[in-house]
Order: sequence, then structure tokens, then C-alpha cells
Amino acid sequence: MRDQNDSALVERLRGQDEHALAELSSLYGAKIYQLAFRYMRNHEDAEEVVQDVLLKVFRKIELFRGDSALSSWVYRITFNTAMSRLRRTRLARLAEVTELEIGTSMHEDGSGAFDPADWSQMADEAMLRQELRERLVAAVGDLPAIYREPVILRDLRGLSTEEASTQLRVKDQTLKSRLHRGRLLLRERLADFADGLSMHKAAEAF
Repeated sequence: MRDQNDSALVERLRGQDEHALAELSSLYGAKIYQLAFRYMRNHEDAEEVVQDVLLKVFRKIELFRGDSALSSWVYRITFNTAMSRLRRTRLARLAEVTELEIGTSMHEDGSGAFDPADWSQMADEAMLRQELRERLVAAVGDLPAIYREPVILRDLRGLSTEEASTQLRVKDQTLKSRLHRGRLLLRERLADFADGLSMHKAAEAF
């Protein structure tokens, strides 16, 4: 019976019946929310994912081939939408970070905080900060996930080692090791930008 109901619903969605959208929300909204909240861990974001998913299903129903149950397709869209929103949220946070100092050496255990670079005397400070944000976003996004997550949790979200290791389900020492490696990779990938800043400062001396 459920399969028949889903088939009828799919046909109505394909006909762009807005009442079918309301029925879709009634049938799957609660489950979509539960799945979204599992990933987003925040009610507001989970609600937005629900709305995004419902609209995507409504607008892209022609892509549903019927190889699996409608519910499976809807939940797959939910997962992809939640992951996409998480990536955008992380990148947005990265774009706001200007305190990541490129040349600071870290302790062997991976501890230590980044100090803001002193650009107060630079005439084009705003431009360089914007460029650093863009380079930082790209560099962190390119890190392998095993190193990217510790960097995001510790240096961007401000979680403690214990909180981050609990969230990632790893030992504290493992978290520290991955964080240290992630920071080193970031410094390497941003090294040319750091050299550019040094050259800029040297030019200002003349």
C-alpha cells in the first residue's frame, strides 16, 4: 500500500501539484528532520535542511527513476543536503578567521594557539586579509578529512582537545597528532603567501 501511495505521490509531484508537496512534507518531514538534526546538531539548521530537501524533491522529481523506494531517495537527498550545508558553514567560519598566523612553530604535542599576524602598518591591510581568507579557505578545504576535522574543531570552533577528541571518537593523543599534522600542512600550503608578505614588508622599509 505504501508503494502504491508513493507511486501516486510521485506522479502528482511530476505534475507539479503543490498539494503533493504538502503531502510529501506530511509523510516525510519528521524523518527528514530527524536525519538532518543528527548531522547538523542544531534545530534551526535542521529545519532549513528540511525545507531545502522538500523543495529539491519537488523540483527534481524527474530524476527519481524508481529503482529504489521514494523514501530511500528522499533520505539520500537529505544526507547530501546536510553535508553540503555543513561544508558551507565551515567555509563561512573559515572566511571570518584572520588570526591564523602562518609562520608560528607548534609544540611537538600539537598544542598552542595561532597568534594574529601584525599587519597594522600595511597600507593594503584589508586586501591582504581578504586574500588570506580566500587562501585559507582553499587550503583547509584541500586538507585530507582526517586532518581537516581536527583543525576546524580546535582552531576554528574553539573546542578543547577533550571535546574535539570525543566528537571525532579518537584518543586525545591521536587528536593532537592529527591536529599538529594538519597545521603543518596548512603552513606548507600557505608558505608562498607568507613569503609574499615578508617581501611586501621588506619593500616598505625602502
